[in-house]
Amino acid sequence: MVKYFHSTEVALHNSADDCWVSIHGSVLDLSEFLGANRGPLAQPIIEASGQDISFWFDKATGDVKTYMDPDRLLTLPYTPMGRFLHVPPPEPTSEWNTDFGTPWWKNENYIIGRLSTKPRKINVVNTLTQQEHLLEVCSEETISEIQERYVAFNGHAASYTWKRLTSDGEKFVVMEMDKNLEDNGVPDEDFDFEKLHIPDDYYVPVIHVYYNDDLTIA
Repeated sequence: MVKYFHSTEVALHNSADDCWVSIHGSVLDLSEFLGANRGPLAQPIIEASGQDISFWFDKATGDVKTYMDPDRLLTLPYTPMGRFLHVPPPEPTSEWNTDFGTPWWKNENYIIGRLSTKPRKINVVNTLTQQEHLLEVCSEETISEIQERYVAFNGHAASYTWKRLTSDGEKFVVMEMDKNLEDNGVPDEDFDFEKLHIPDDYYVPVIHVYYNDDLTIA
């Protein structure tokens, strides 16, 4: 199953020892790679850690973008933050070693998930304790995956049934754990709010979790 991350999660991993980046929707963990390749060519990647660096690469080919040098009339790699690991030097040199094999930006071993196209906020209400927690989740995530995020606030999250209130406000229905919020009848209304110039935090969907052993809940 594909794991999704929102951009604020990627942004937390912003150092040489803990470096995540996103490229055309893929999230890469380069921490171990940078640890084994310290040096000047690692610096541009370190400086971009926690960010989306899709603009470094051609989406169609997956390779580093290039440009035509008007002085030398050569096609050269486009490296706006400086030449980085696995990018060849502009001039031929015997020091250039291609033994690394697959360049890191094409190495699927570094991919840990996908970047969410749309993060969402939900308010999870524990009906047993009356505690509320605001979660930022990915729109693609299933309720089961959102439940995993909720574990940080409730270690017994798996012992709860997740329910939503119907649009008419008449009753609660059990949510399907293998489906996302939209498919469970919790639409993303941010676009409608934007058209009406309403702040996107004006309304946050509420999800109620019921403790399975609470016999007072029908």
